[in-house]
Amino acid sequence: MAAADVEAVDFEPEEDDLMDDDAADVSPRTAHPRLRSAVTSAVKTKGRGFREDAADAERNSRLASRDFDSLDSDGGPGPARSIEGWIVLVTGVHEEAQEEDLHNVFGEFGQLKNLHLNLDRRTGFVKGYALIEYEQFEEAQEAIKKMNGASMLDQTINVDWAFSNGSYKRRGNRRRSPRANRSRSPRRRY
Repeated sequence: MAAADVEAVDFEPEEDDLMDDDAADVSPRTAHPRLRSAVTSAVKTKGRGFREDAADAERNSRLASRDFDSLDSDGGPGPARSIEGWIVLVTGVHEEAQEEDLHNVFGEFGQLKNLHLNLDRRTGFVKGYALIEYEQFEEAQEAIKKMNGASMLDQTINVDWAFSNGSYKRRGNRRRSPRANRSRSPRRRY
C-alpha cells in the first residue's frame, strides 16, 4: 500500500461524544474522584418511598384530605353490602338457564335490582353462576335461606353472599406445610 493512498484522520472527540466534561481533564494516572452516596445512613434501602420530597408530601396530603366513599361496617364477619345493594352469588346454574328463569325464581323474595348471568363466549352457554342484587338485606337473606340447596332446571344450586367481611375460614383443621402458599413447580427430570 502506497503512502499516497493513506488519508490522515483526526481522532479528536467532539463535544457531543464526551459523556462528562470533567472526564477530559482527568488523566489515567490521577486518582478518580470519589462519588458521594445518595444514601446517608449505613443501611441501604431500595425502592420508592424512603425519601419524601416536597412533591410527594403535597400529593399525599391532597389524597389524605379527600373524602372517599366508604361503606359503614362493624368490621365483624358476615355479609358486606356493595355500593348499590346486597349481592347474592348463585352457583351450579344449569348451562341452558335463561335470565327469565332466574328472574322468576328469585323475584319471589323481592325486587331484583340487577341480574348478571355470564355466558361463555366460545360456546354461548351459561358459565354456571349468576350474580343477583337486592336493594334490601332481608330480601337477599331470605333468598339465600330458601334457595340454597334447592333445585332449578334439574340441577342443585348453591346460594350465598357474594361479598363478606371477616377472615376466610379454612375448611378442615389439617396442618399445612410451610410451602402450602407457594406455587408448585414441576419435579425435575434427571
